[in-house]
Amino acid sequence: MPYSGRENKTPITGAIFDCDGTLLDSIGAWLSLQDSLAAQVDVVLTPQEVSHANALTLPETAQFFHERFGLGASPQEVLGIINETMYFQYENKVVARTGALDFVKALHERGVKCGVASATSPKLLYRALEVGGFTPYLDAIVSVDDVGASKREPTVYDRARELMGTPKESTWVFEDARYALDTLIAAGYLTVGVYDHDESGTLEELSVAHVVIKDFHSPNLLQFL
Repeated sequence: MPYSGRENKTPITGAIFDCDGTLLDSIGAWLSLQDSLAAQVDVVLTPQEVSHANALTLPETAQFFHERFGLGASPQEVLGIINETMYFQYENKVVARTGALDFVKALHERGVKCGVASATSPKLLYRALEVGGFTPYLDAIVSVDDVGASKREPTVYDRARELMGTPKESTWVFEDARYALDTLIAAGYLTVGVYDHDESGTLEELSVAHVVIKDFHSPNLLQFL
């Protein structure tokens, strides 16, 4: 059973989604990118380094690979490589997770405001959501770059919720990353842990969320919310 024993007394008015790994099946593309960057300096990332990199914004990722491994002449050069590589991936290889688009559509049809809060840069984020078909159903799209703070702080979620105009007590946030769930729970949000890959968070690690699902076909999820 994917749901916690908590009874939600307030009907859902807003839903905020992470993008990569939650709405989009893109973890493979990001892990491939990390491997590609590491290969350029002839290193293999440790599990700890992969976990660390997964929690970074794109500028922080560029800085990490430049400062830790000496990749590129500057962090800005590494960031350019990242953006070019991932733009190609979003255009040609990344697809929506099974059931994700139908779920967002269903919420939209019920009058629930929907938004995205992502660690991906705005240009990549907007294109990814457009290619995935999500854009017409979203009331807010916010990148950590827009607010100047990573998901180790709740700022990006707060901004999305403000744009949606929904109260925190009836806004659910869908995330695949344990560290992001920790941020949300500390900030008082209702949370759905969406399992994608152990590198983002195991099922056990995601169990801190109010609800844990393996995909958007989980039975009665809409009714639970």
